[in-house]
Amino acid sequence: MGAVTDDEVIRKRLLIDGDGAGDDRRINLLVKSFIKWCNSSSQEEGYTQYQRMLSTLSQCEFSMGKTLLVHDMNLREMENYEEIYNNIESSIAAAHEKIAECKKQILQAKRIRKNRQEYDALAKVIQHHPDRHATLKQLDTLGVELQQLSQTKQNVEDKLELRRKQFHVLLNTIHELQQTLENDEKRAEESQDSQMDTQNP
Repeated sequence: MGAVTDDEVIRKRLLIDGDGAGDDRRINLLVKSFIKWCNSSSQEEGYTQYQRMLSTLSQCEFSMGKTLLVHDMNLREMENYEEIYNNIESSIAAAHEKIAECKKQILQAKRIRKNRQEYDALAKVIQHHPDRHATLKQLDTLGVELQQLSQTKQNVEDKLELRRKQFHVLLNTIHELQQTLENDEKRAEESQDSQMDTQNP
């Protein structure tokens, strides 16, 4: 196993230290101070180490208290954000419901307007509508024209079907002619090859 580099040591200490508040360093100092206090030779030196331990402990307690306050503040902020989020969700849901209701009202208003326009149009048509005799006469004329148009349509469809069949026969003839030409070309090539083979033994 290779030697541990300074970068790895620093990285591990930062990971252990958490957010970098120096708690790990303070605990190490506290342990060292405690060992020195236990091994102190004089009362003055022991008192000094004791004061250092108290100072380090107070720093650790202060850091812990600050961390707890930050933790509590974060929890309150999370609750506050959750409440704001729920209020926003409720507002969005209410807005969606209001929009849906407005859309229904708009569709109903459009339907009413369309019906009124159709009623007005029908009223105008009824006012300008001819009498029954003229309508029946016009219907008879239109029936005759429709019959003529139907006959013309049938004639055109028959002619189109005939042309389609003729075109199909033409395509088949062209295909057969093309096949015949290809066969003739193959035979000519085969005869030329055979003649060349006989001329070049």
